Amino acid sequence: MVAANGQLRLPDPAAVESTCFPLLAGTVISAIGSAPINQWPPAQPCWQRGLMPPNYFDERVAQSYETRWPELFEPAAIDPVVNFLAELAGPGPALELGIGTGRIALPLSRRGIRVHGIELSPAMVAQLRTQPGGDDIDVTIGDFATTRATGTFQLAYLLRNTIMNLTSQDTQVDCFRTVAAQLEPGGLFVIEVMVPELRRLPPGDTVRAFTVTSGHLGFDEYDVATQGLISHHYWFDAGQADVMSVPFRYVWPAELDLMARLAGLTLRARWSDWQREPFTSDSTAHVSVWAKPGAACLTGQSG
Repeated sequence: MVAANGQLRLPDPAAVESTCFPLLAGTVISAIGSAPINQWPPAQPCWQRGLMPPNYFDERVAQSYETRWPELFEPAAIDPVVNFLAELAGPGPALELGIGTGRIALPLSRRGIRVHGIELSPAMVAQLRTQPGGDDIDVTIGDFATTRATGTFQLAYLLRNTIMNLTSQDTQVDCFRTVAAQLEPGGLFVIEVMVPELRRLPPGDTVRAFTVTSGHLGFDEYDVATQGLISHHYWFDAGQADVMSVPFRYVWPAELDLMARLAGLTLRARWSDWQREPFTSDSTAHVSVWAKPGAACLTGQSG
């Protein structure tokens, strides 16, 4: 709500977390009130094979990316990922799909591994270039479902639910096939992605909160008929509200395994996290590794 002095006053996070989405939507609208609103482009319907997907990561998102998600840039969030990938990459080279601002690619390249990136957003790449070592990483601008880099790679990886940015099953399958074509014999493909949280939704509900803080409200809205998901974000700072909604297609572990098989890849390992904790029925995410024929068997396979 807006206080008498015109400043934005947020609802209590604990109260918001317990509301259903219709009430929540009204709460957020009331909270925004007459405060200035920065609105990103609205989420669009699922795009079709052969069409360039919308770019939701424009200059404003790129410039505020680390500010919006500071926890992703903490050593505790970066080091386990880099350690895991460096072990699999060996001497490299490695390919990151959706390289973004280089959160992982930069520290991985500092391990002596040559990293190439594919990225849809020129604005995100521009932020990468401003960082030490950013000019040493080659980036191809394009849709990673179909765009190919030059050469072949020992390792390709796709982090933080980015496979879900491809909002149709066809394009997710295309991604696996494109990666497989770029892997060296014995090369590995790693994906980090959430396990869809449908069983945690109360009967009849379609929305689940994933972030509820005084400065950021985040809600996933599910469409089970299409495996669609729209992530709604509301940021509040200094009396101003930023609103962003981005579409995804959620995907199940077994479905990813079938996509990999269609591309000629085989599941070699699946863990709950980068520390190689076992993947179980209670896992909320997974890190999965598929191999092109010729790869040595990995230890610690689960799932």
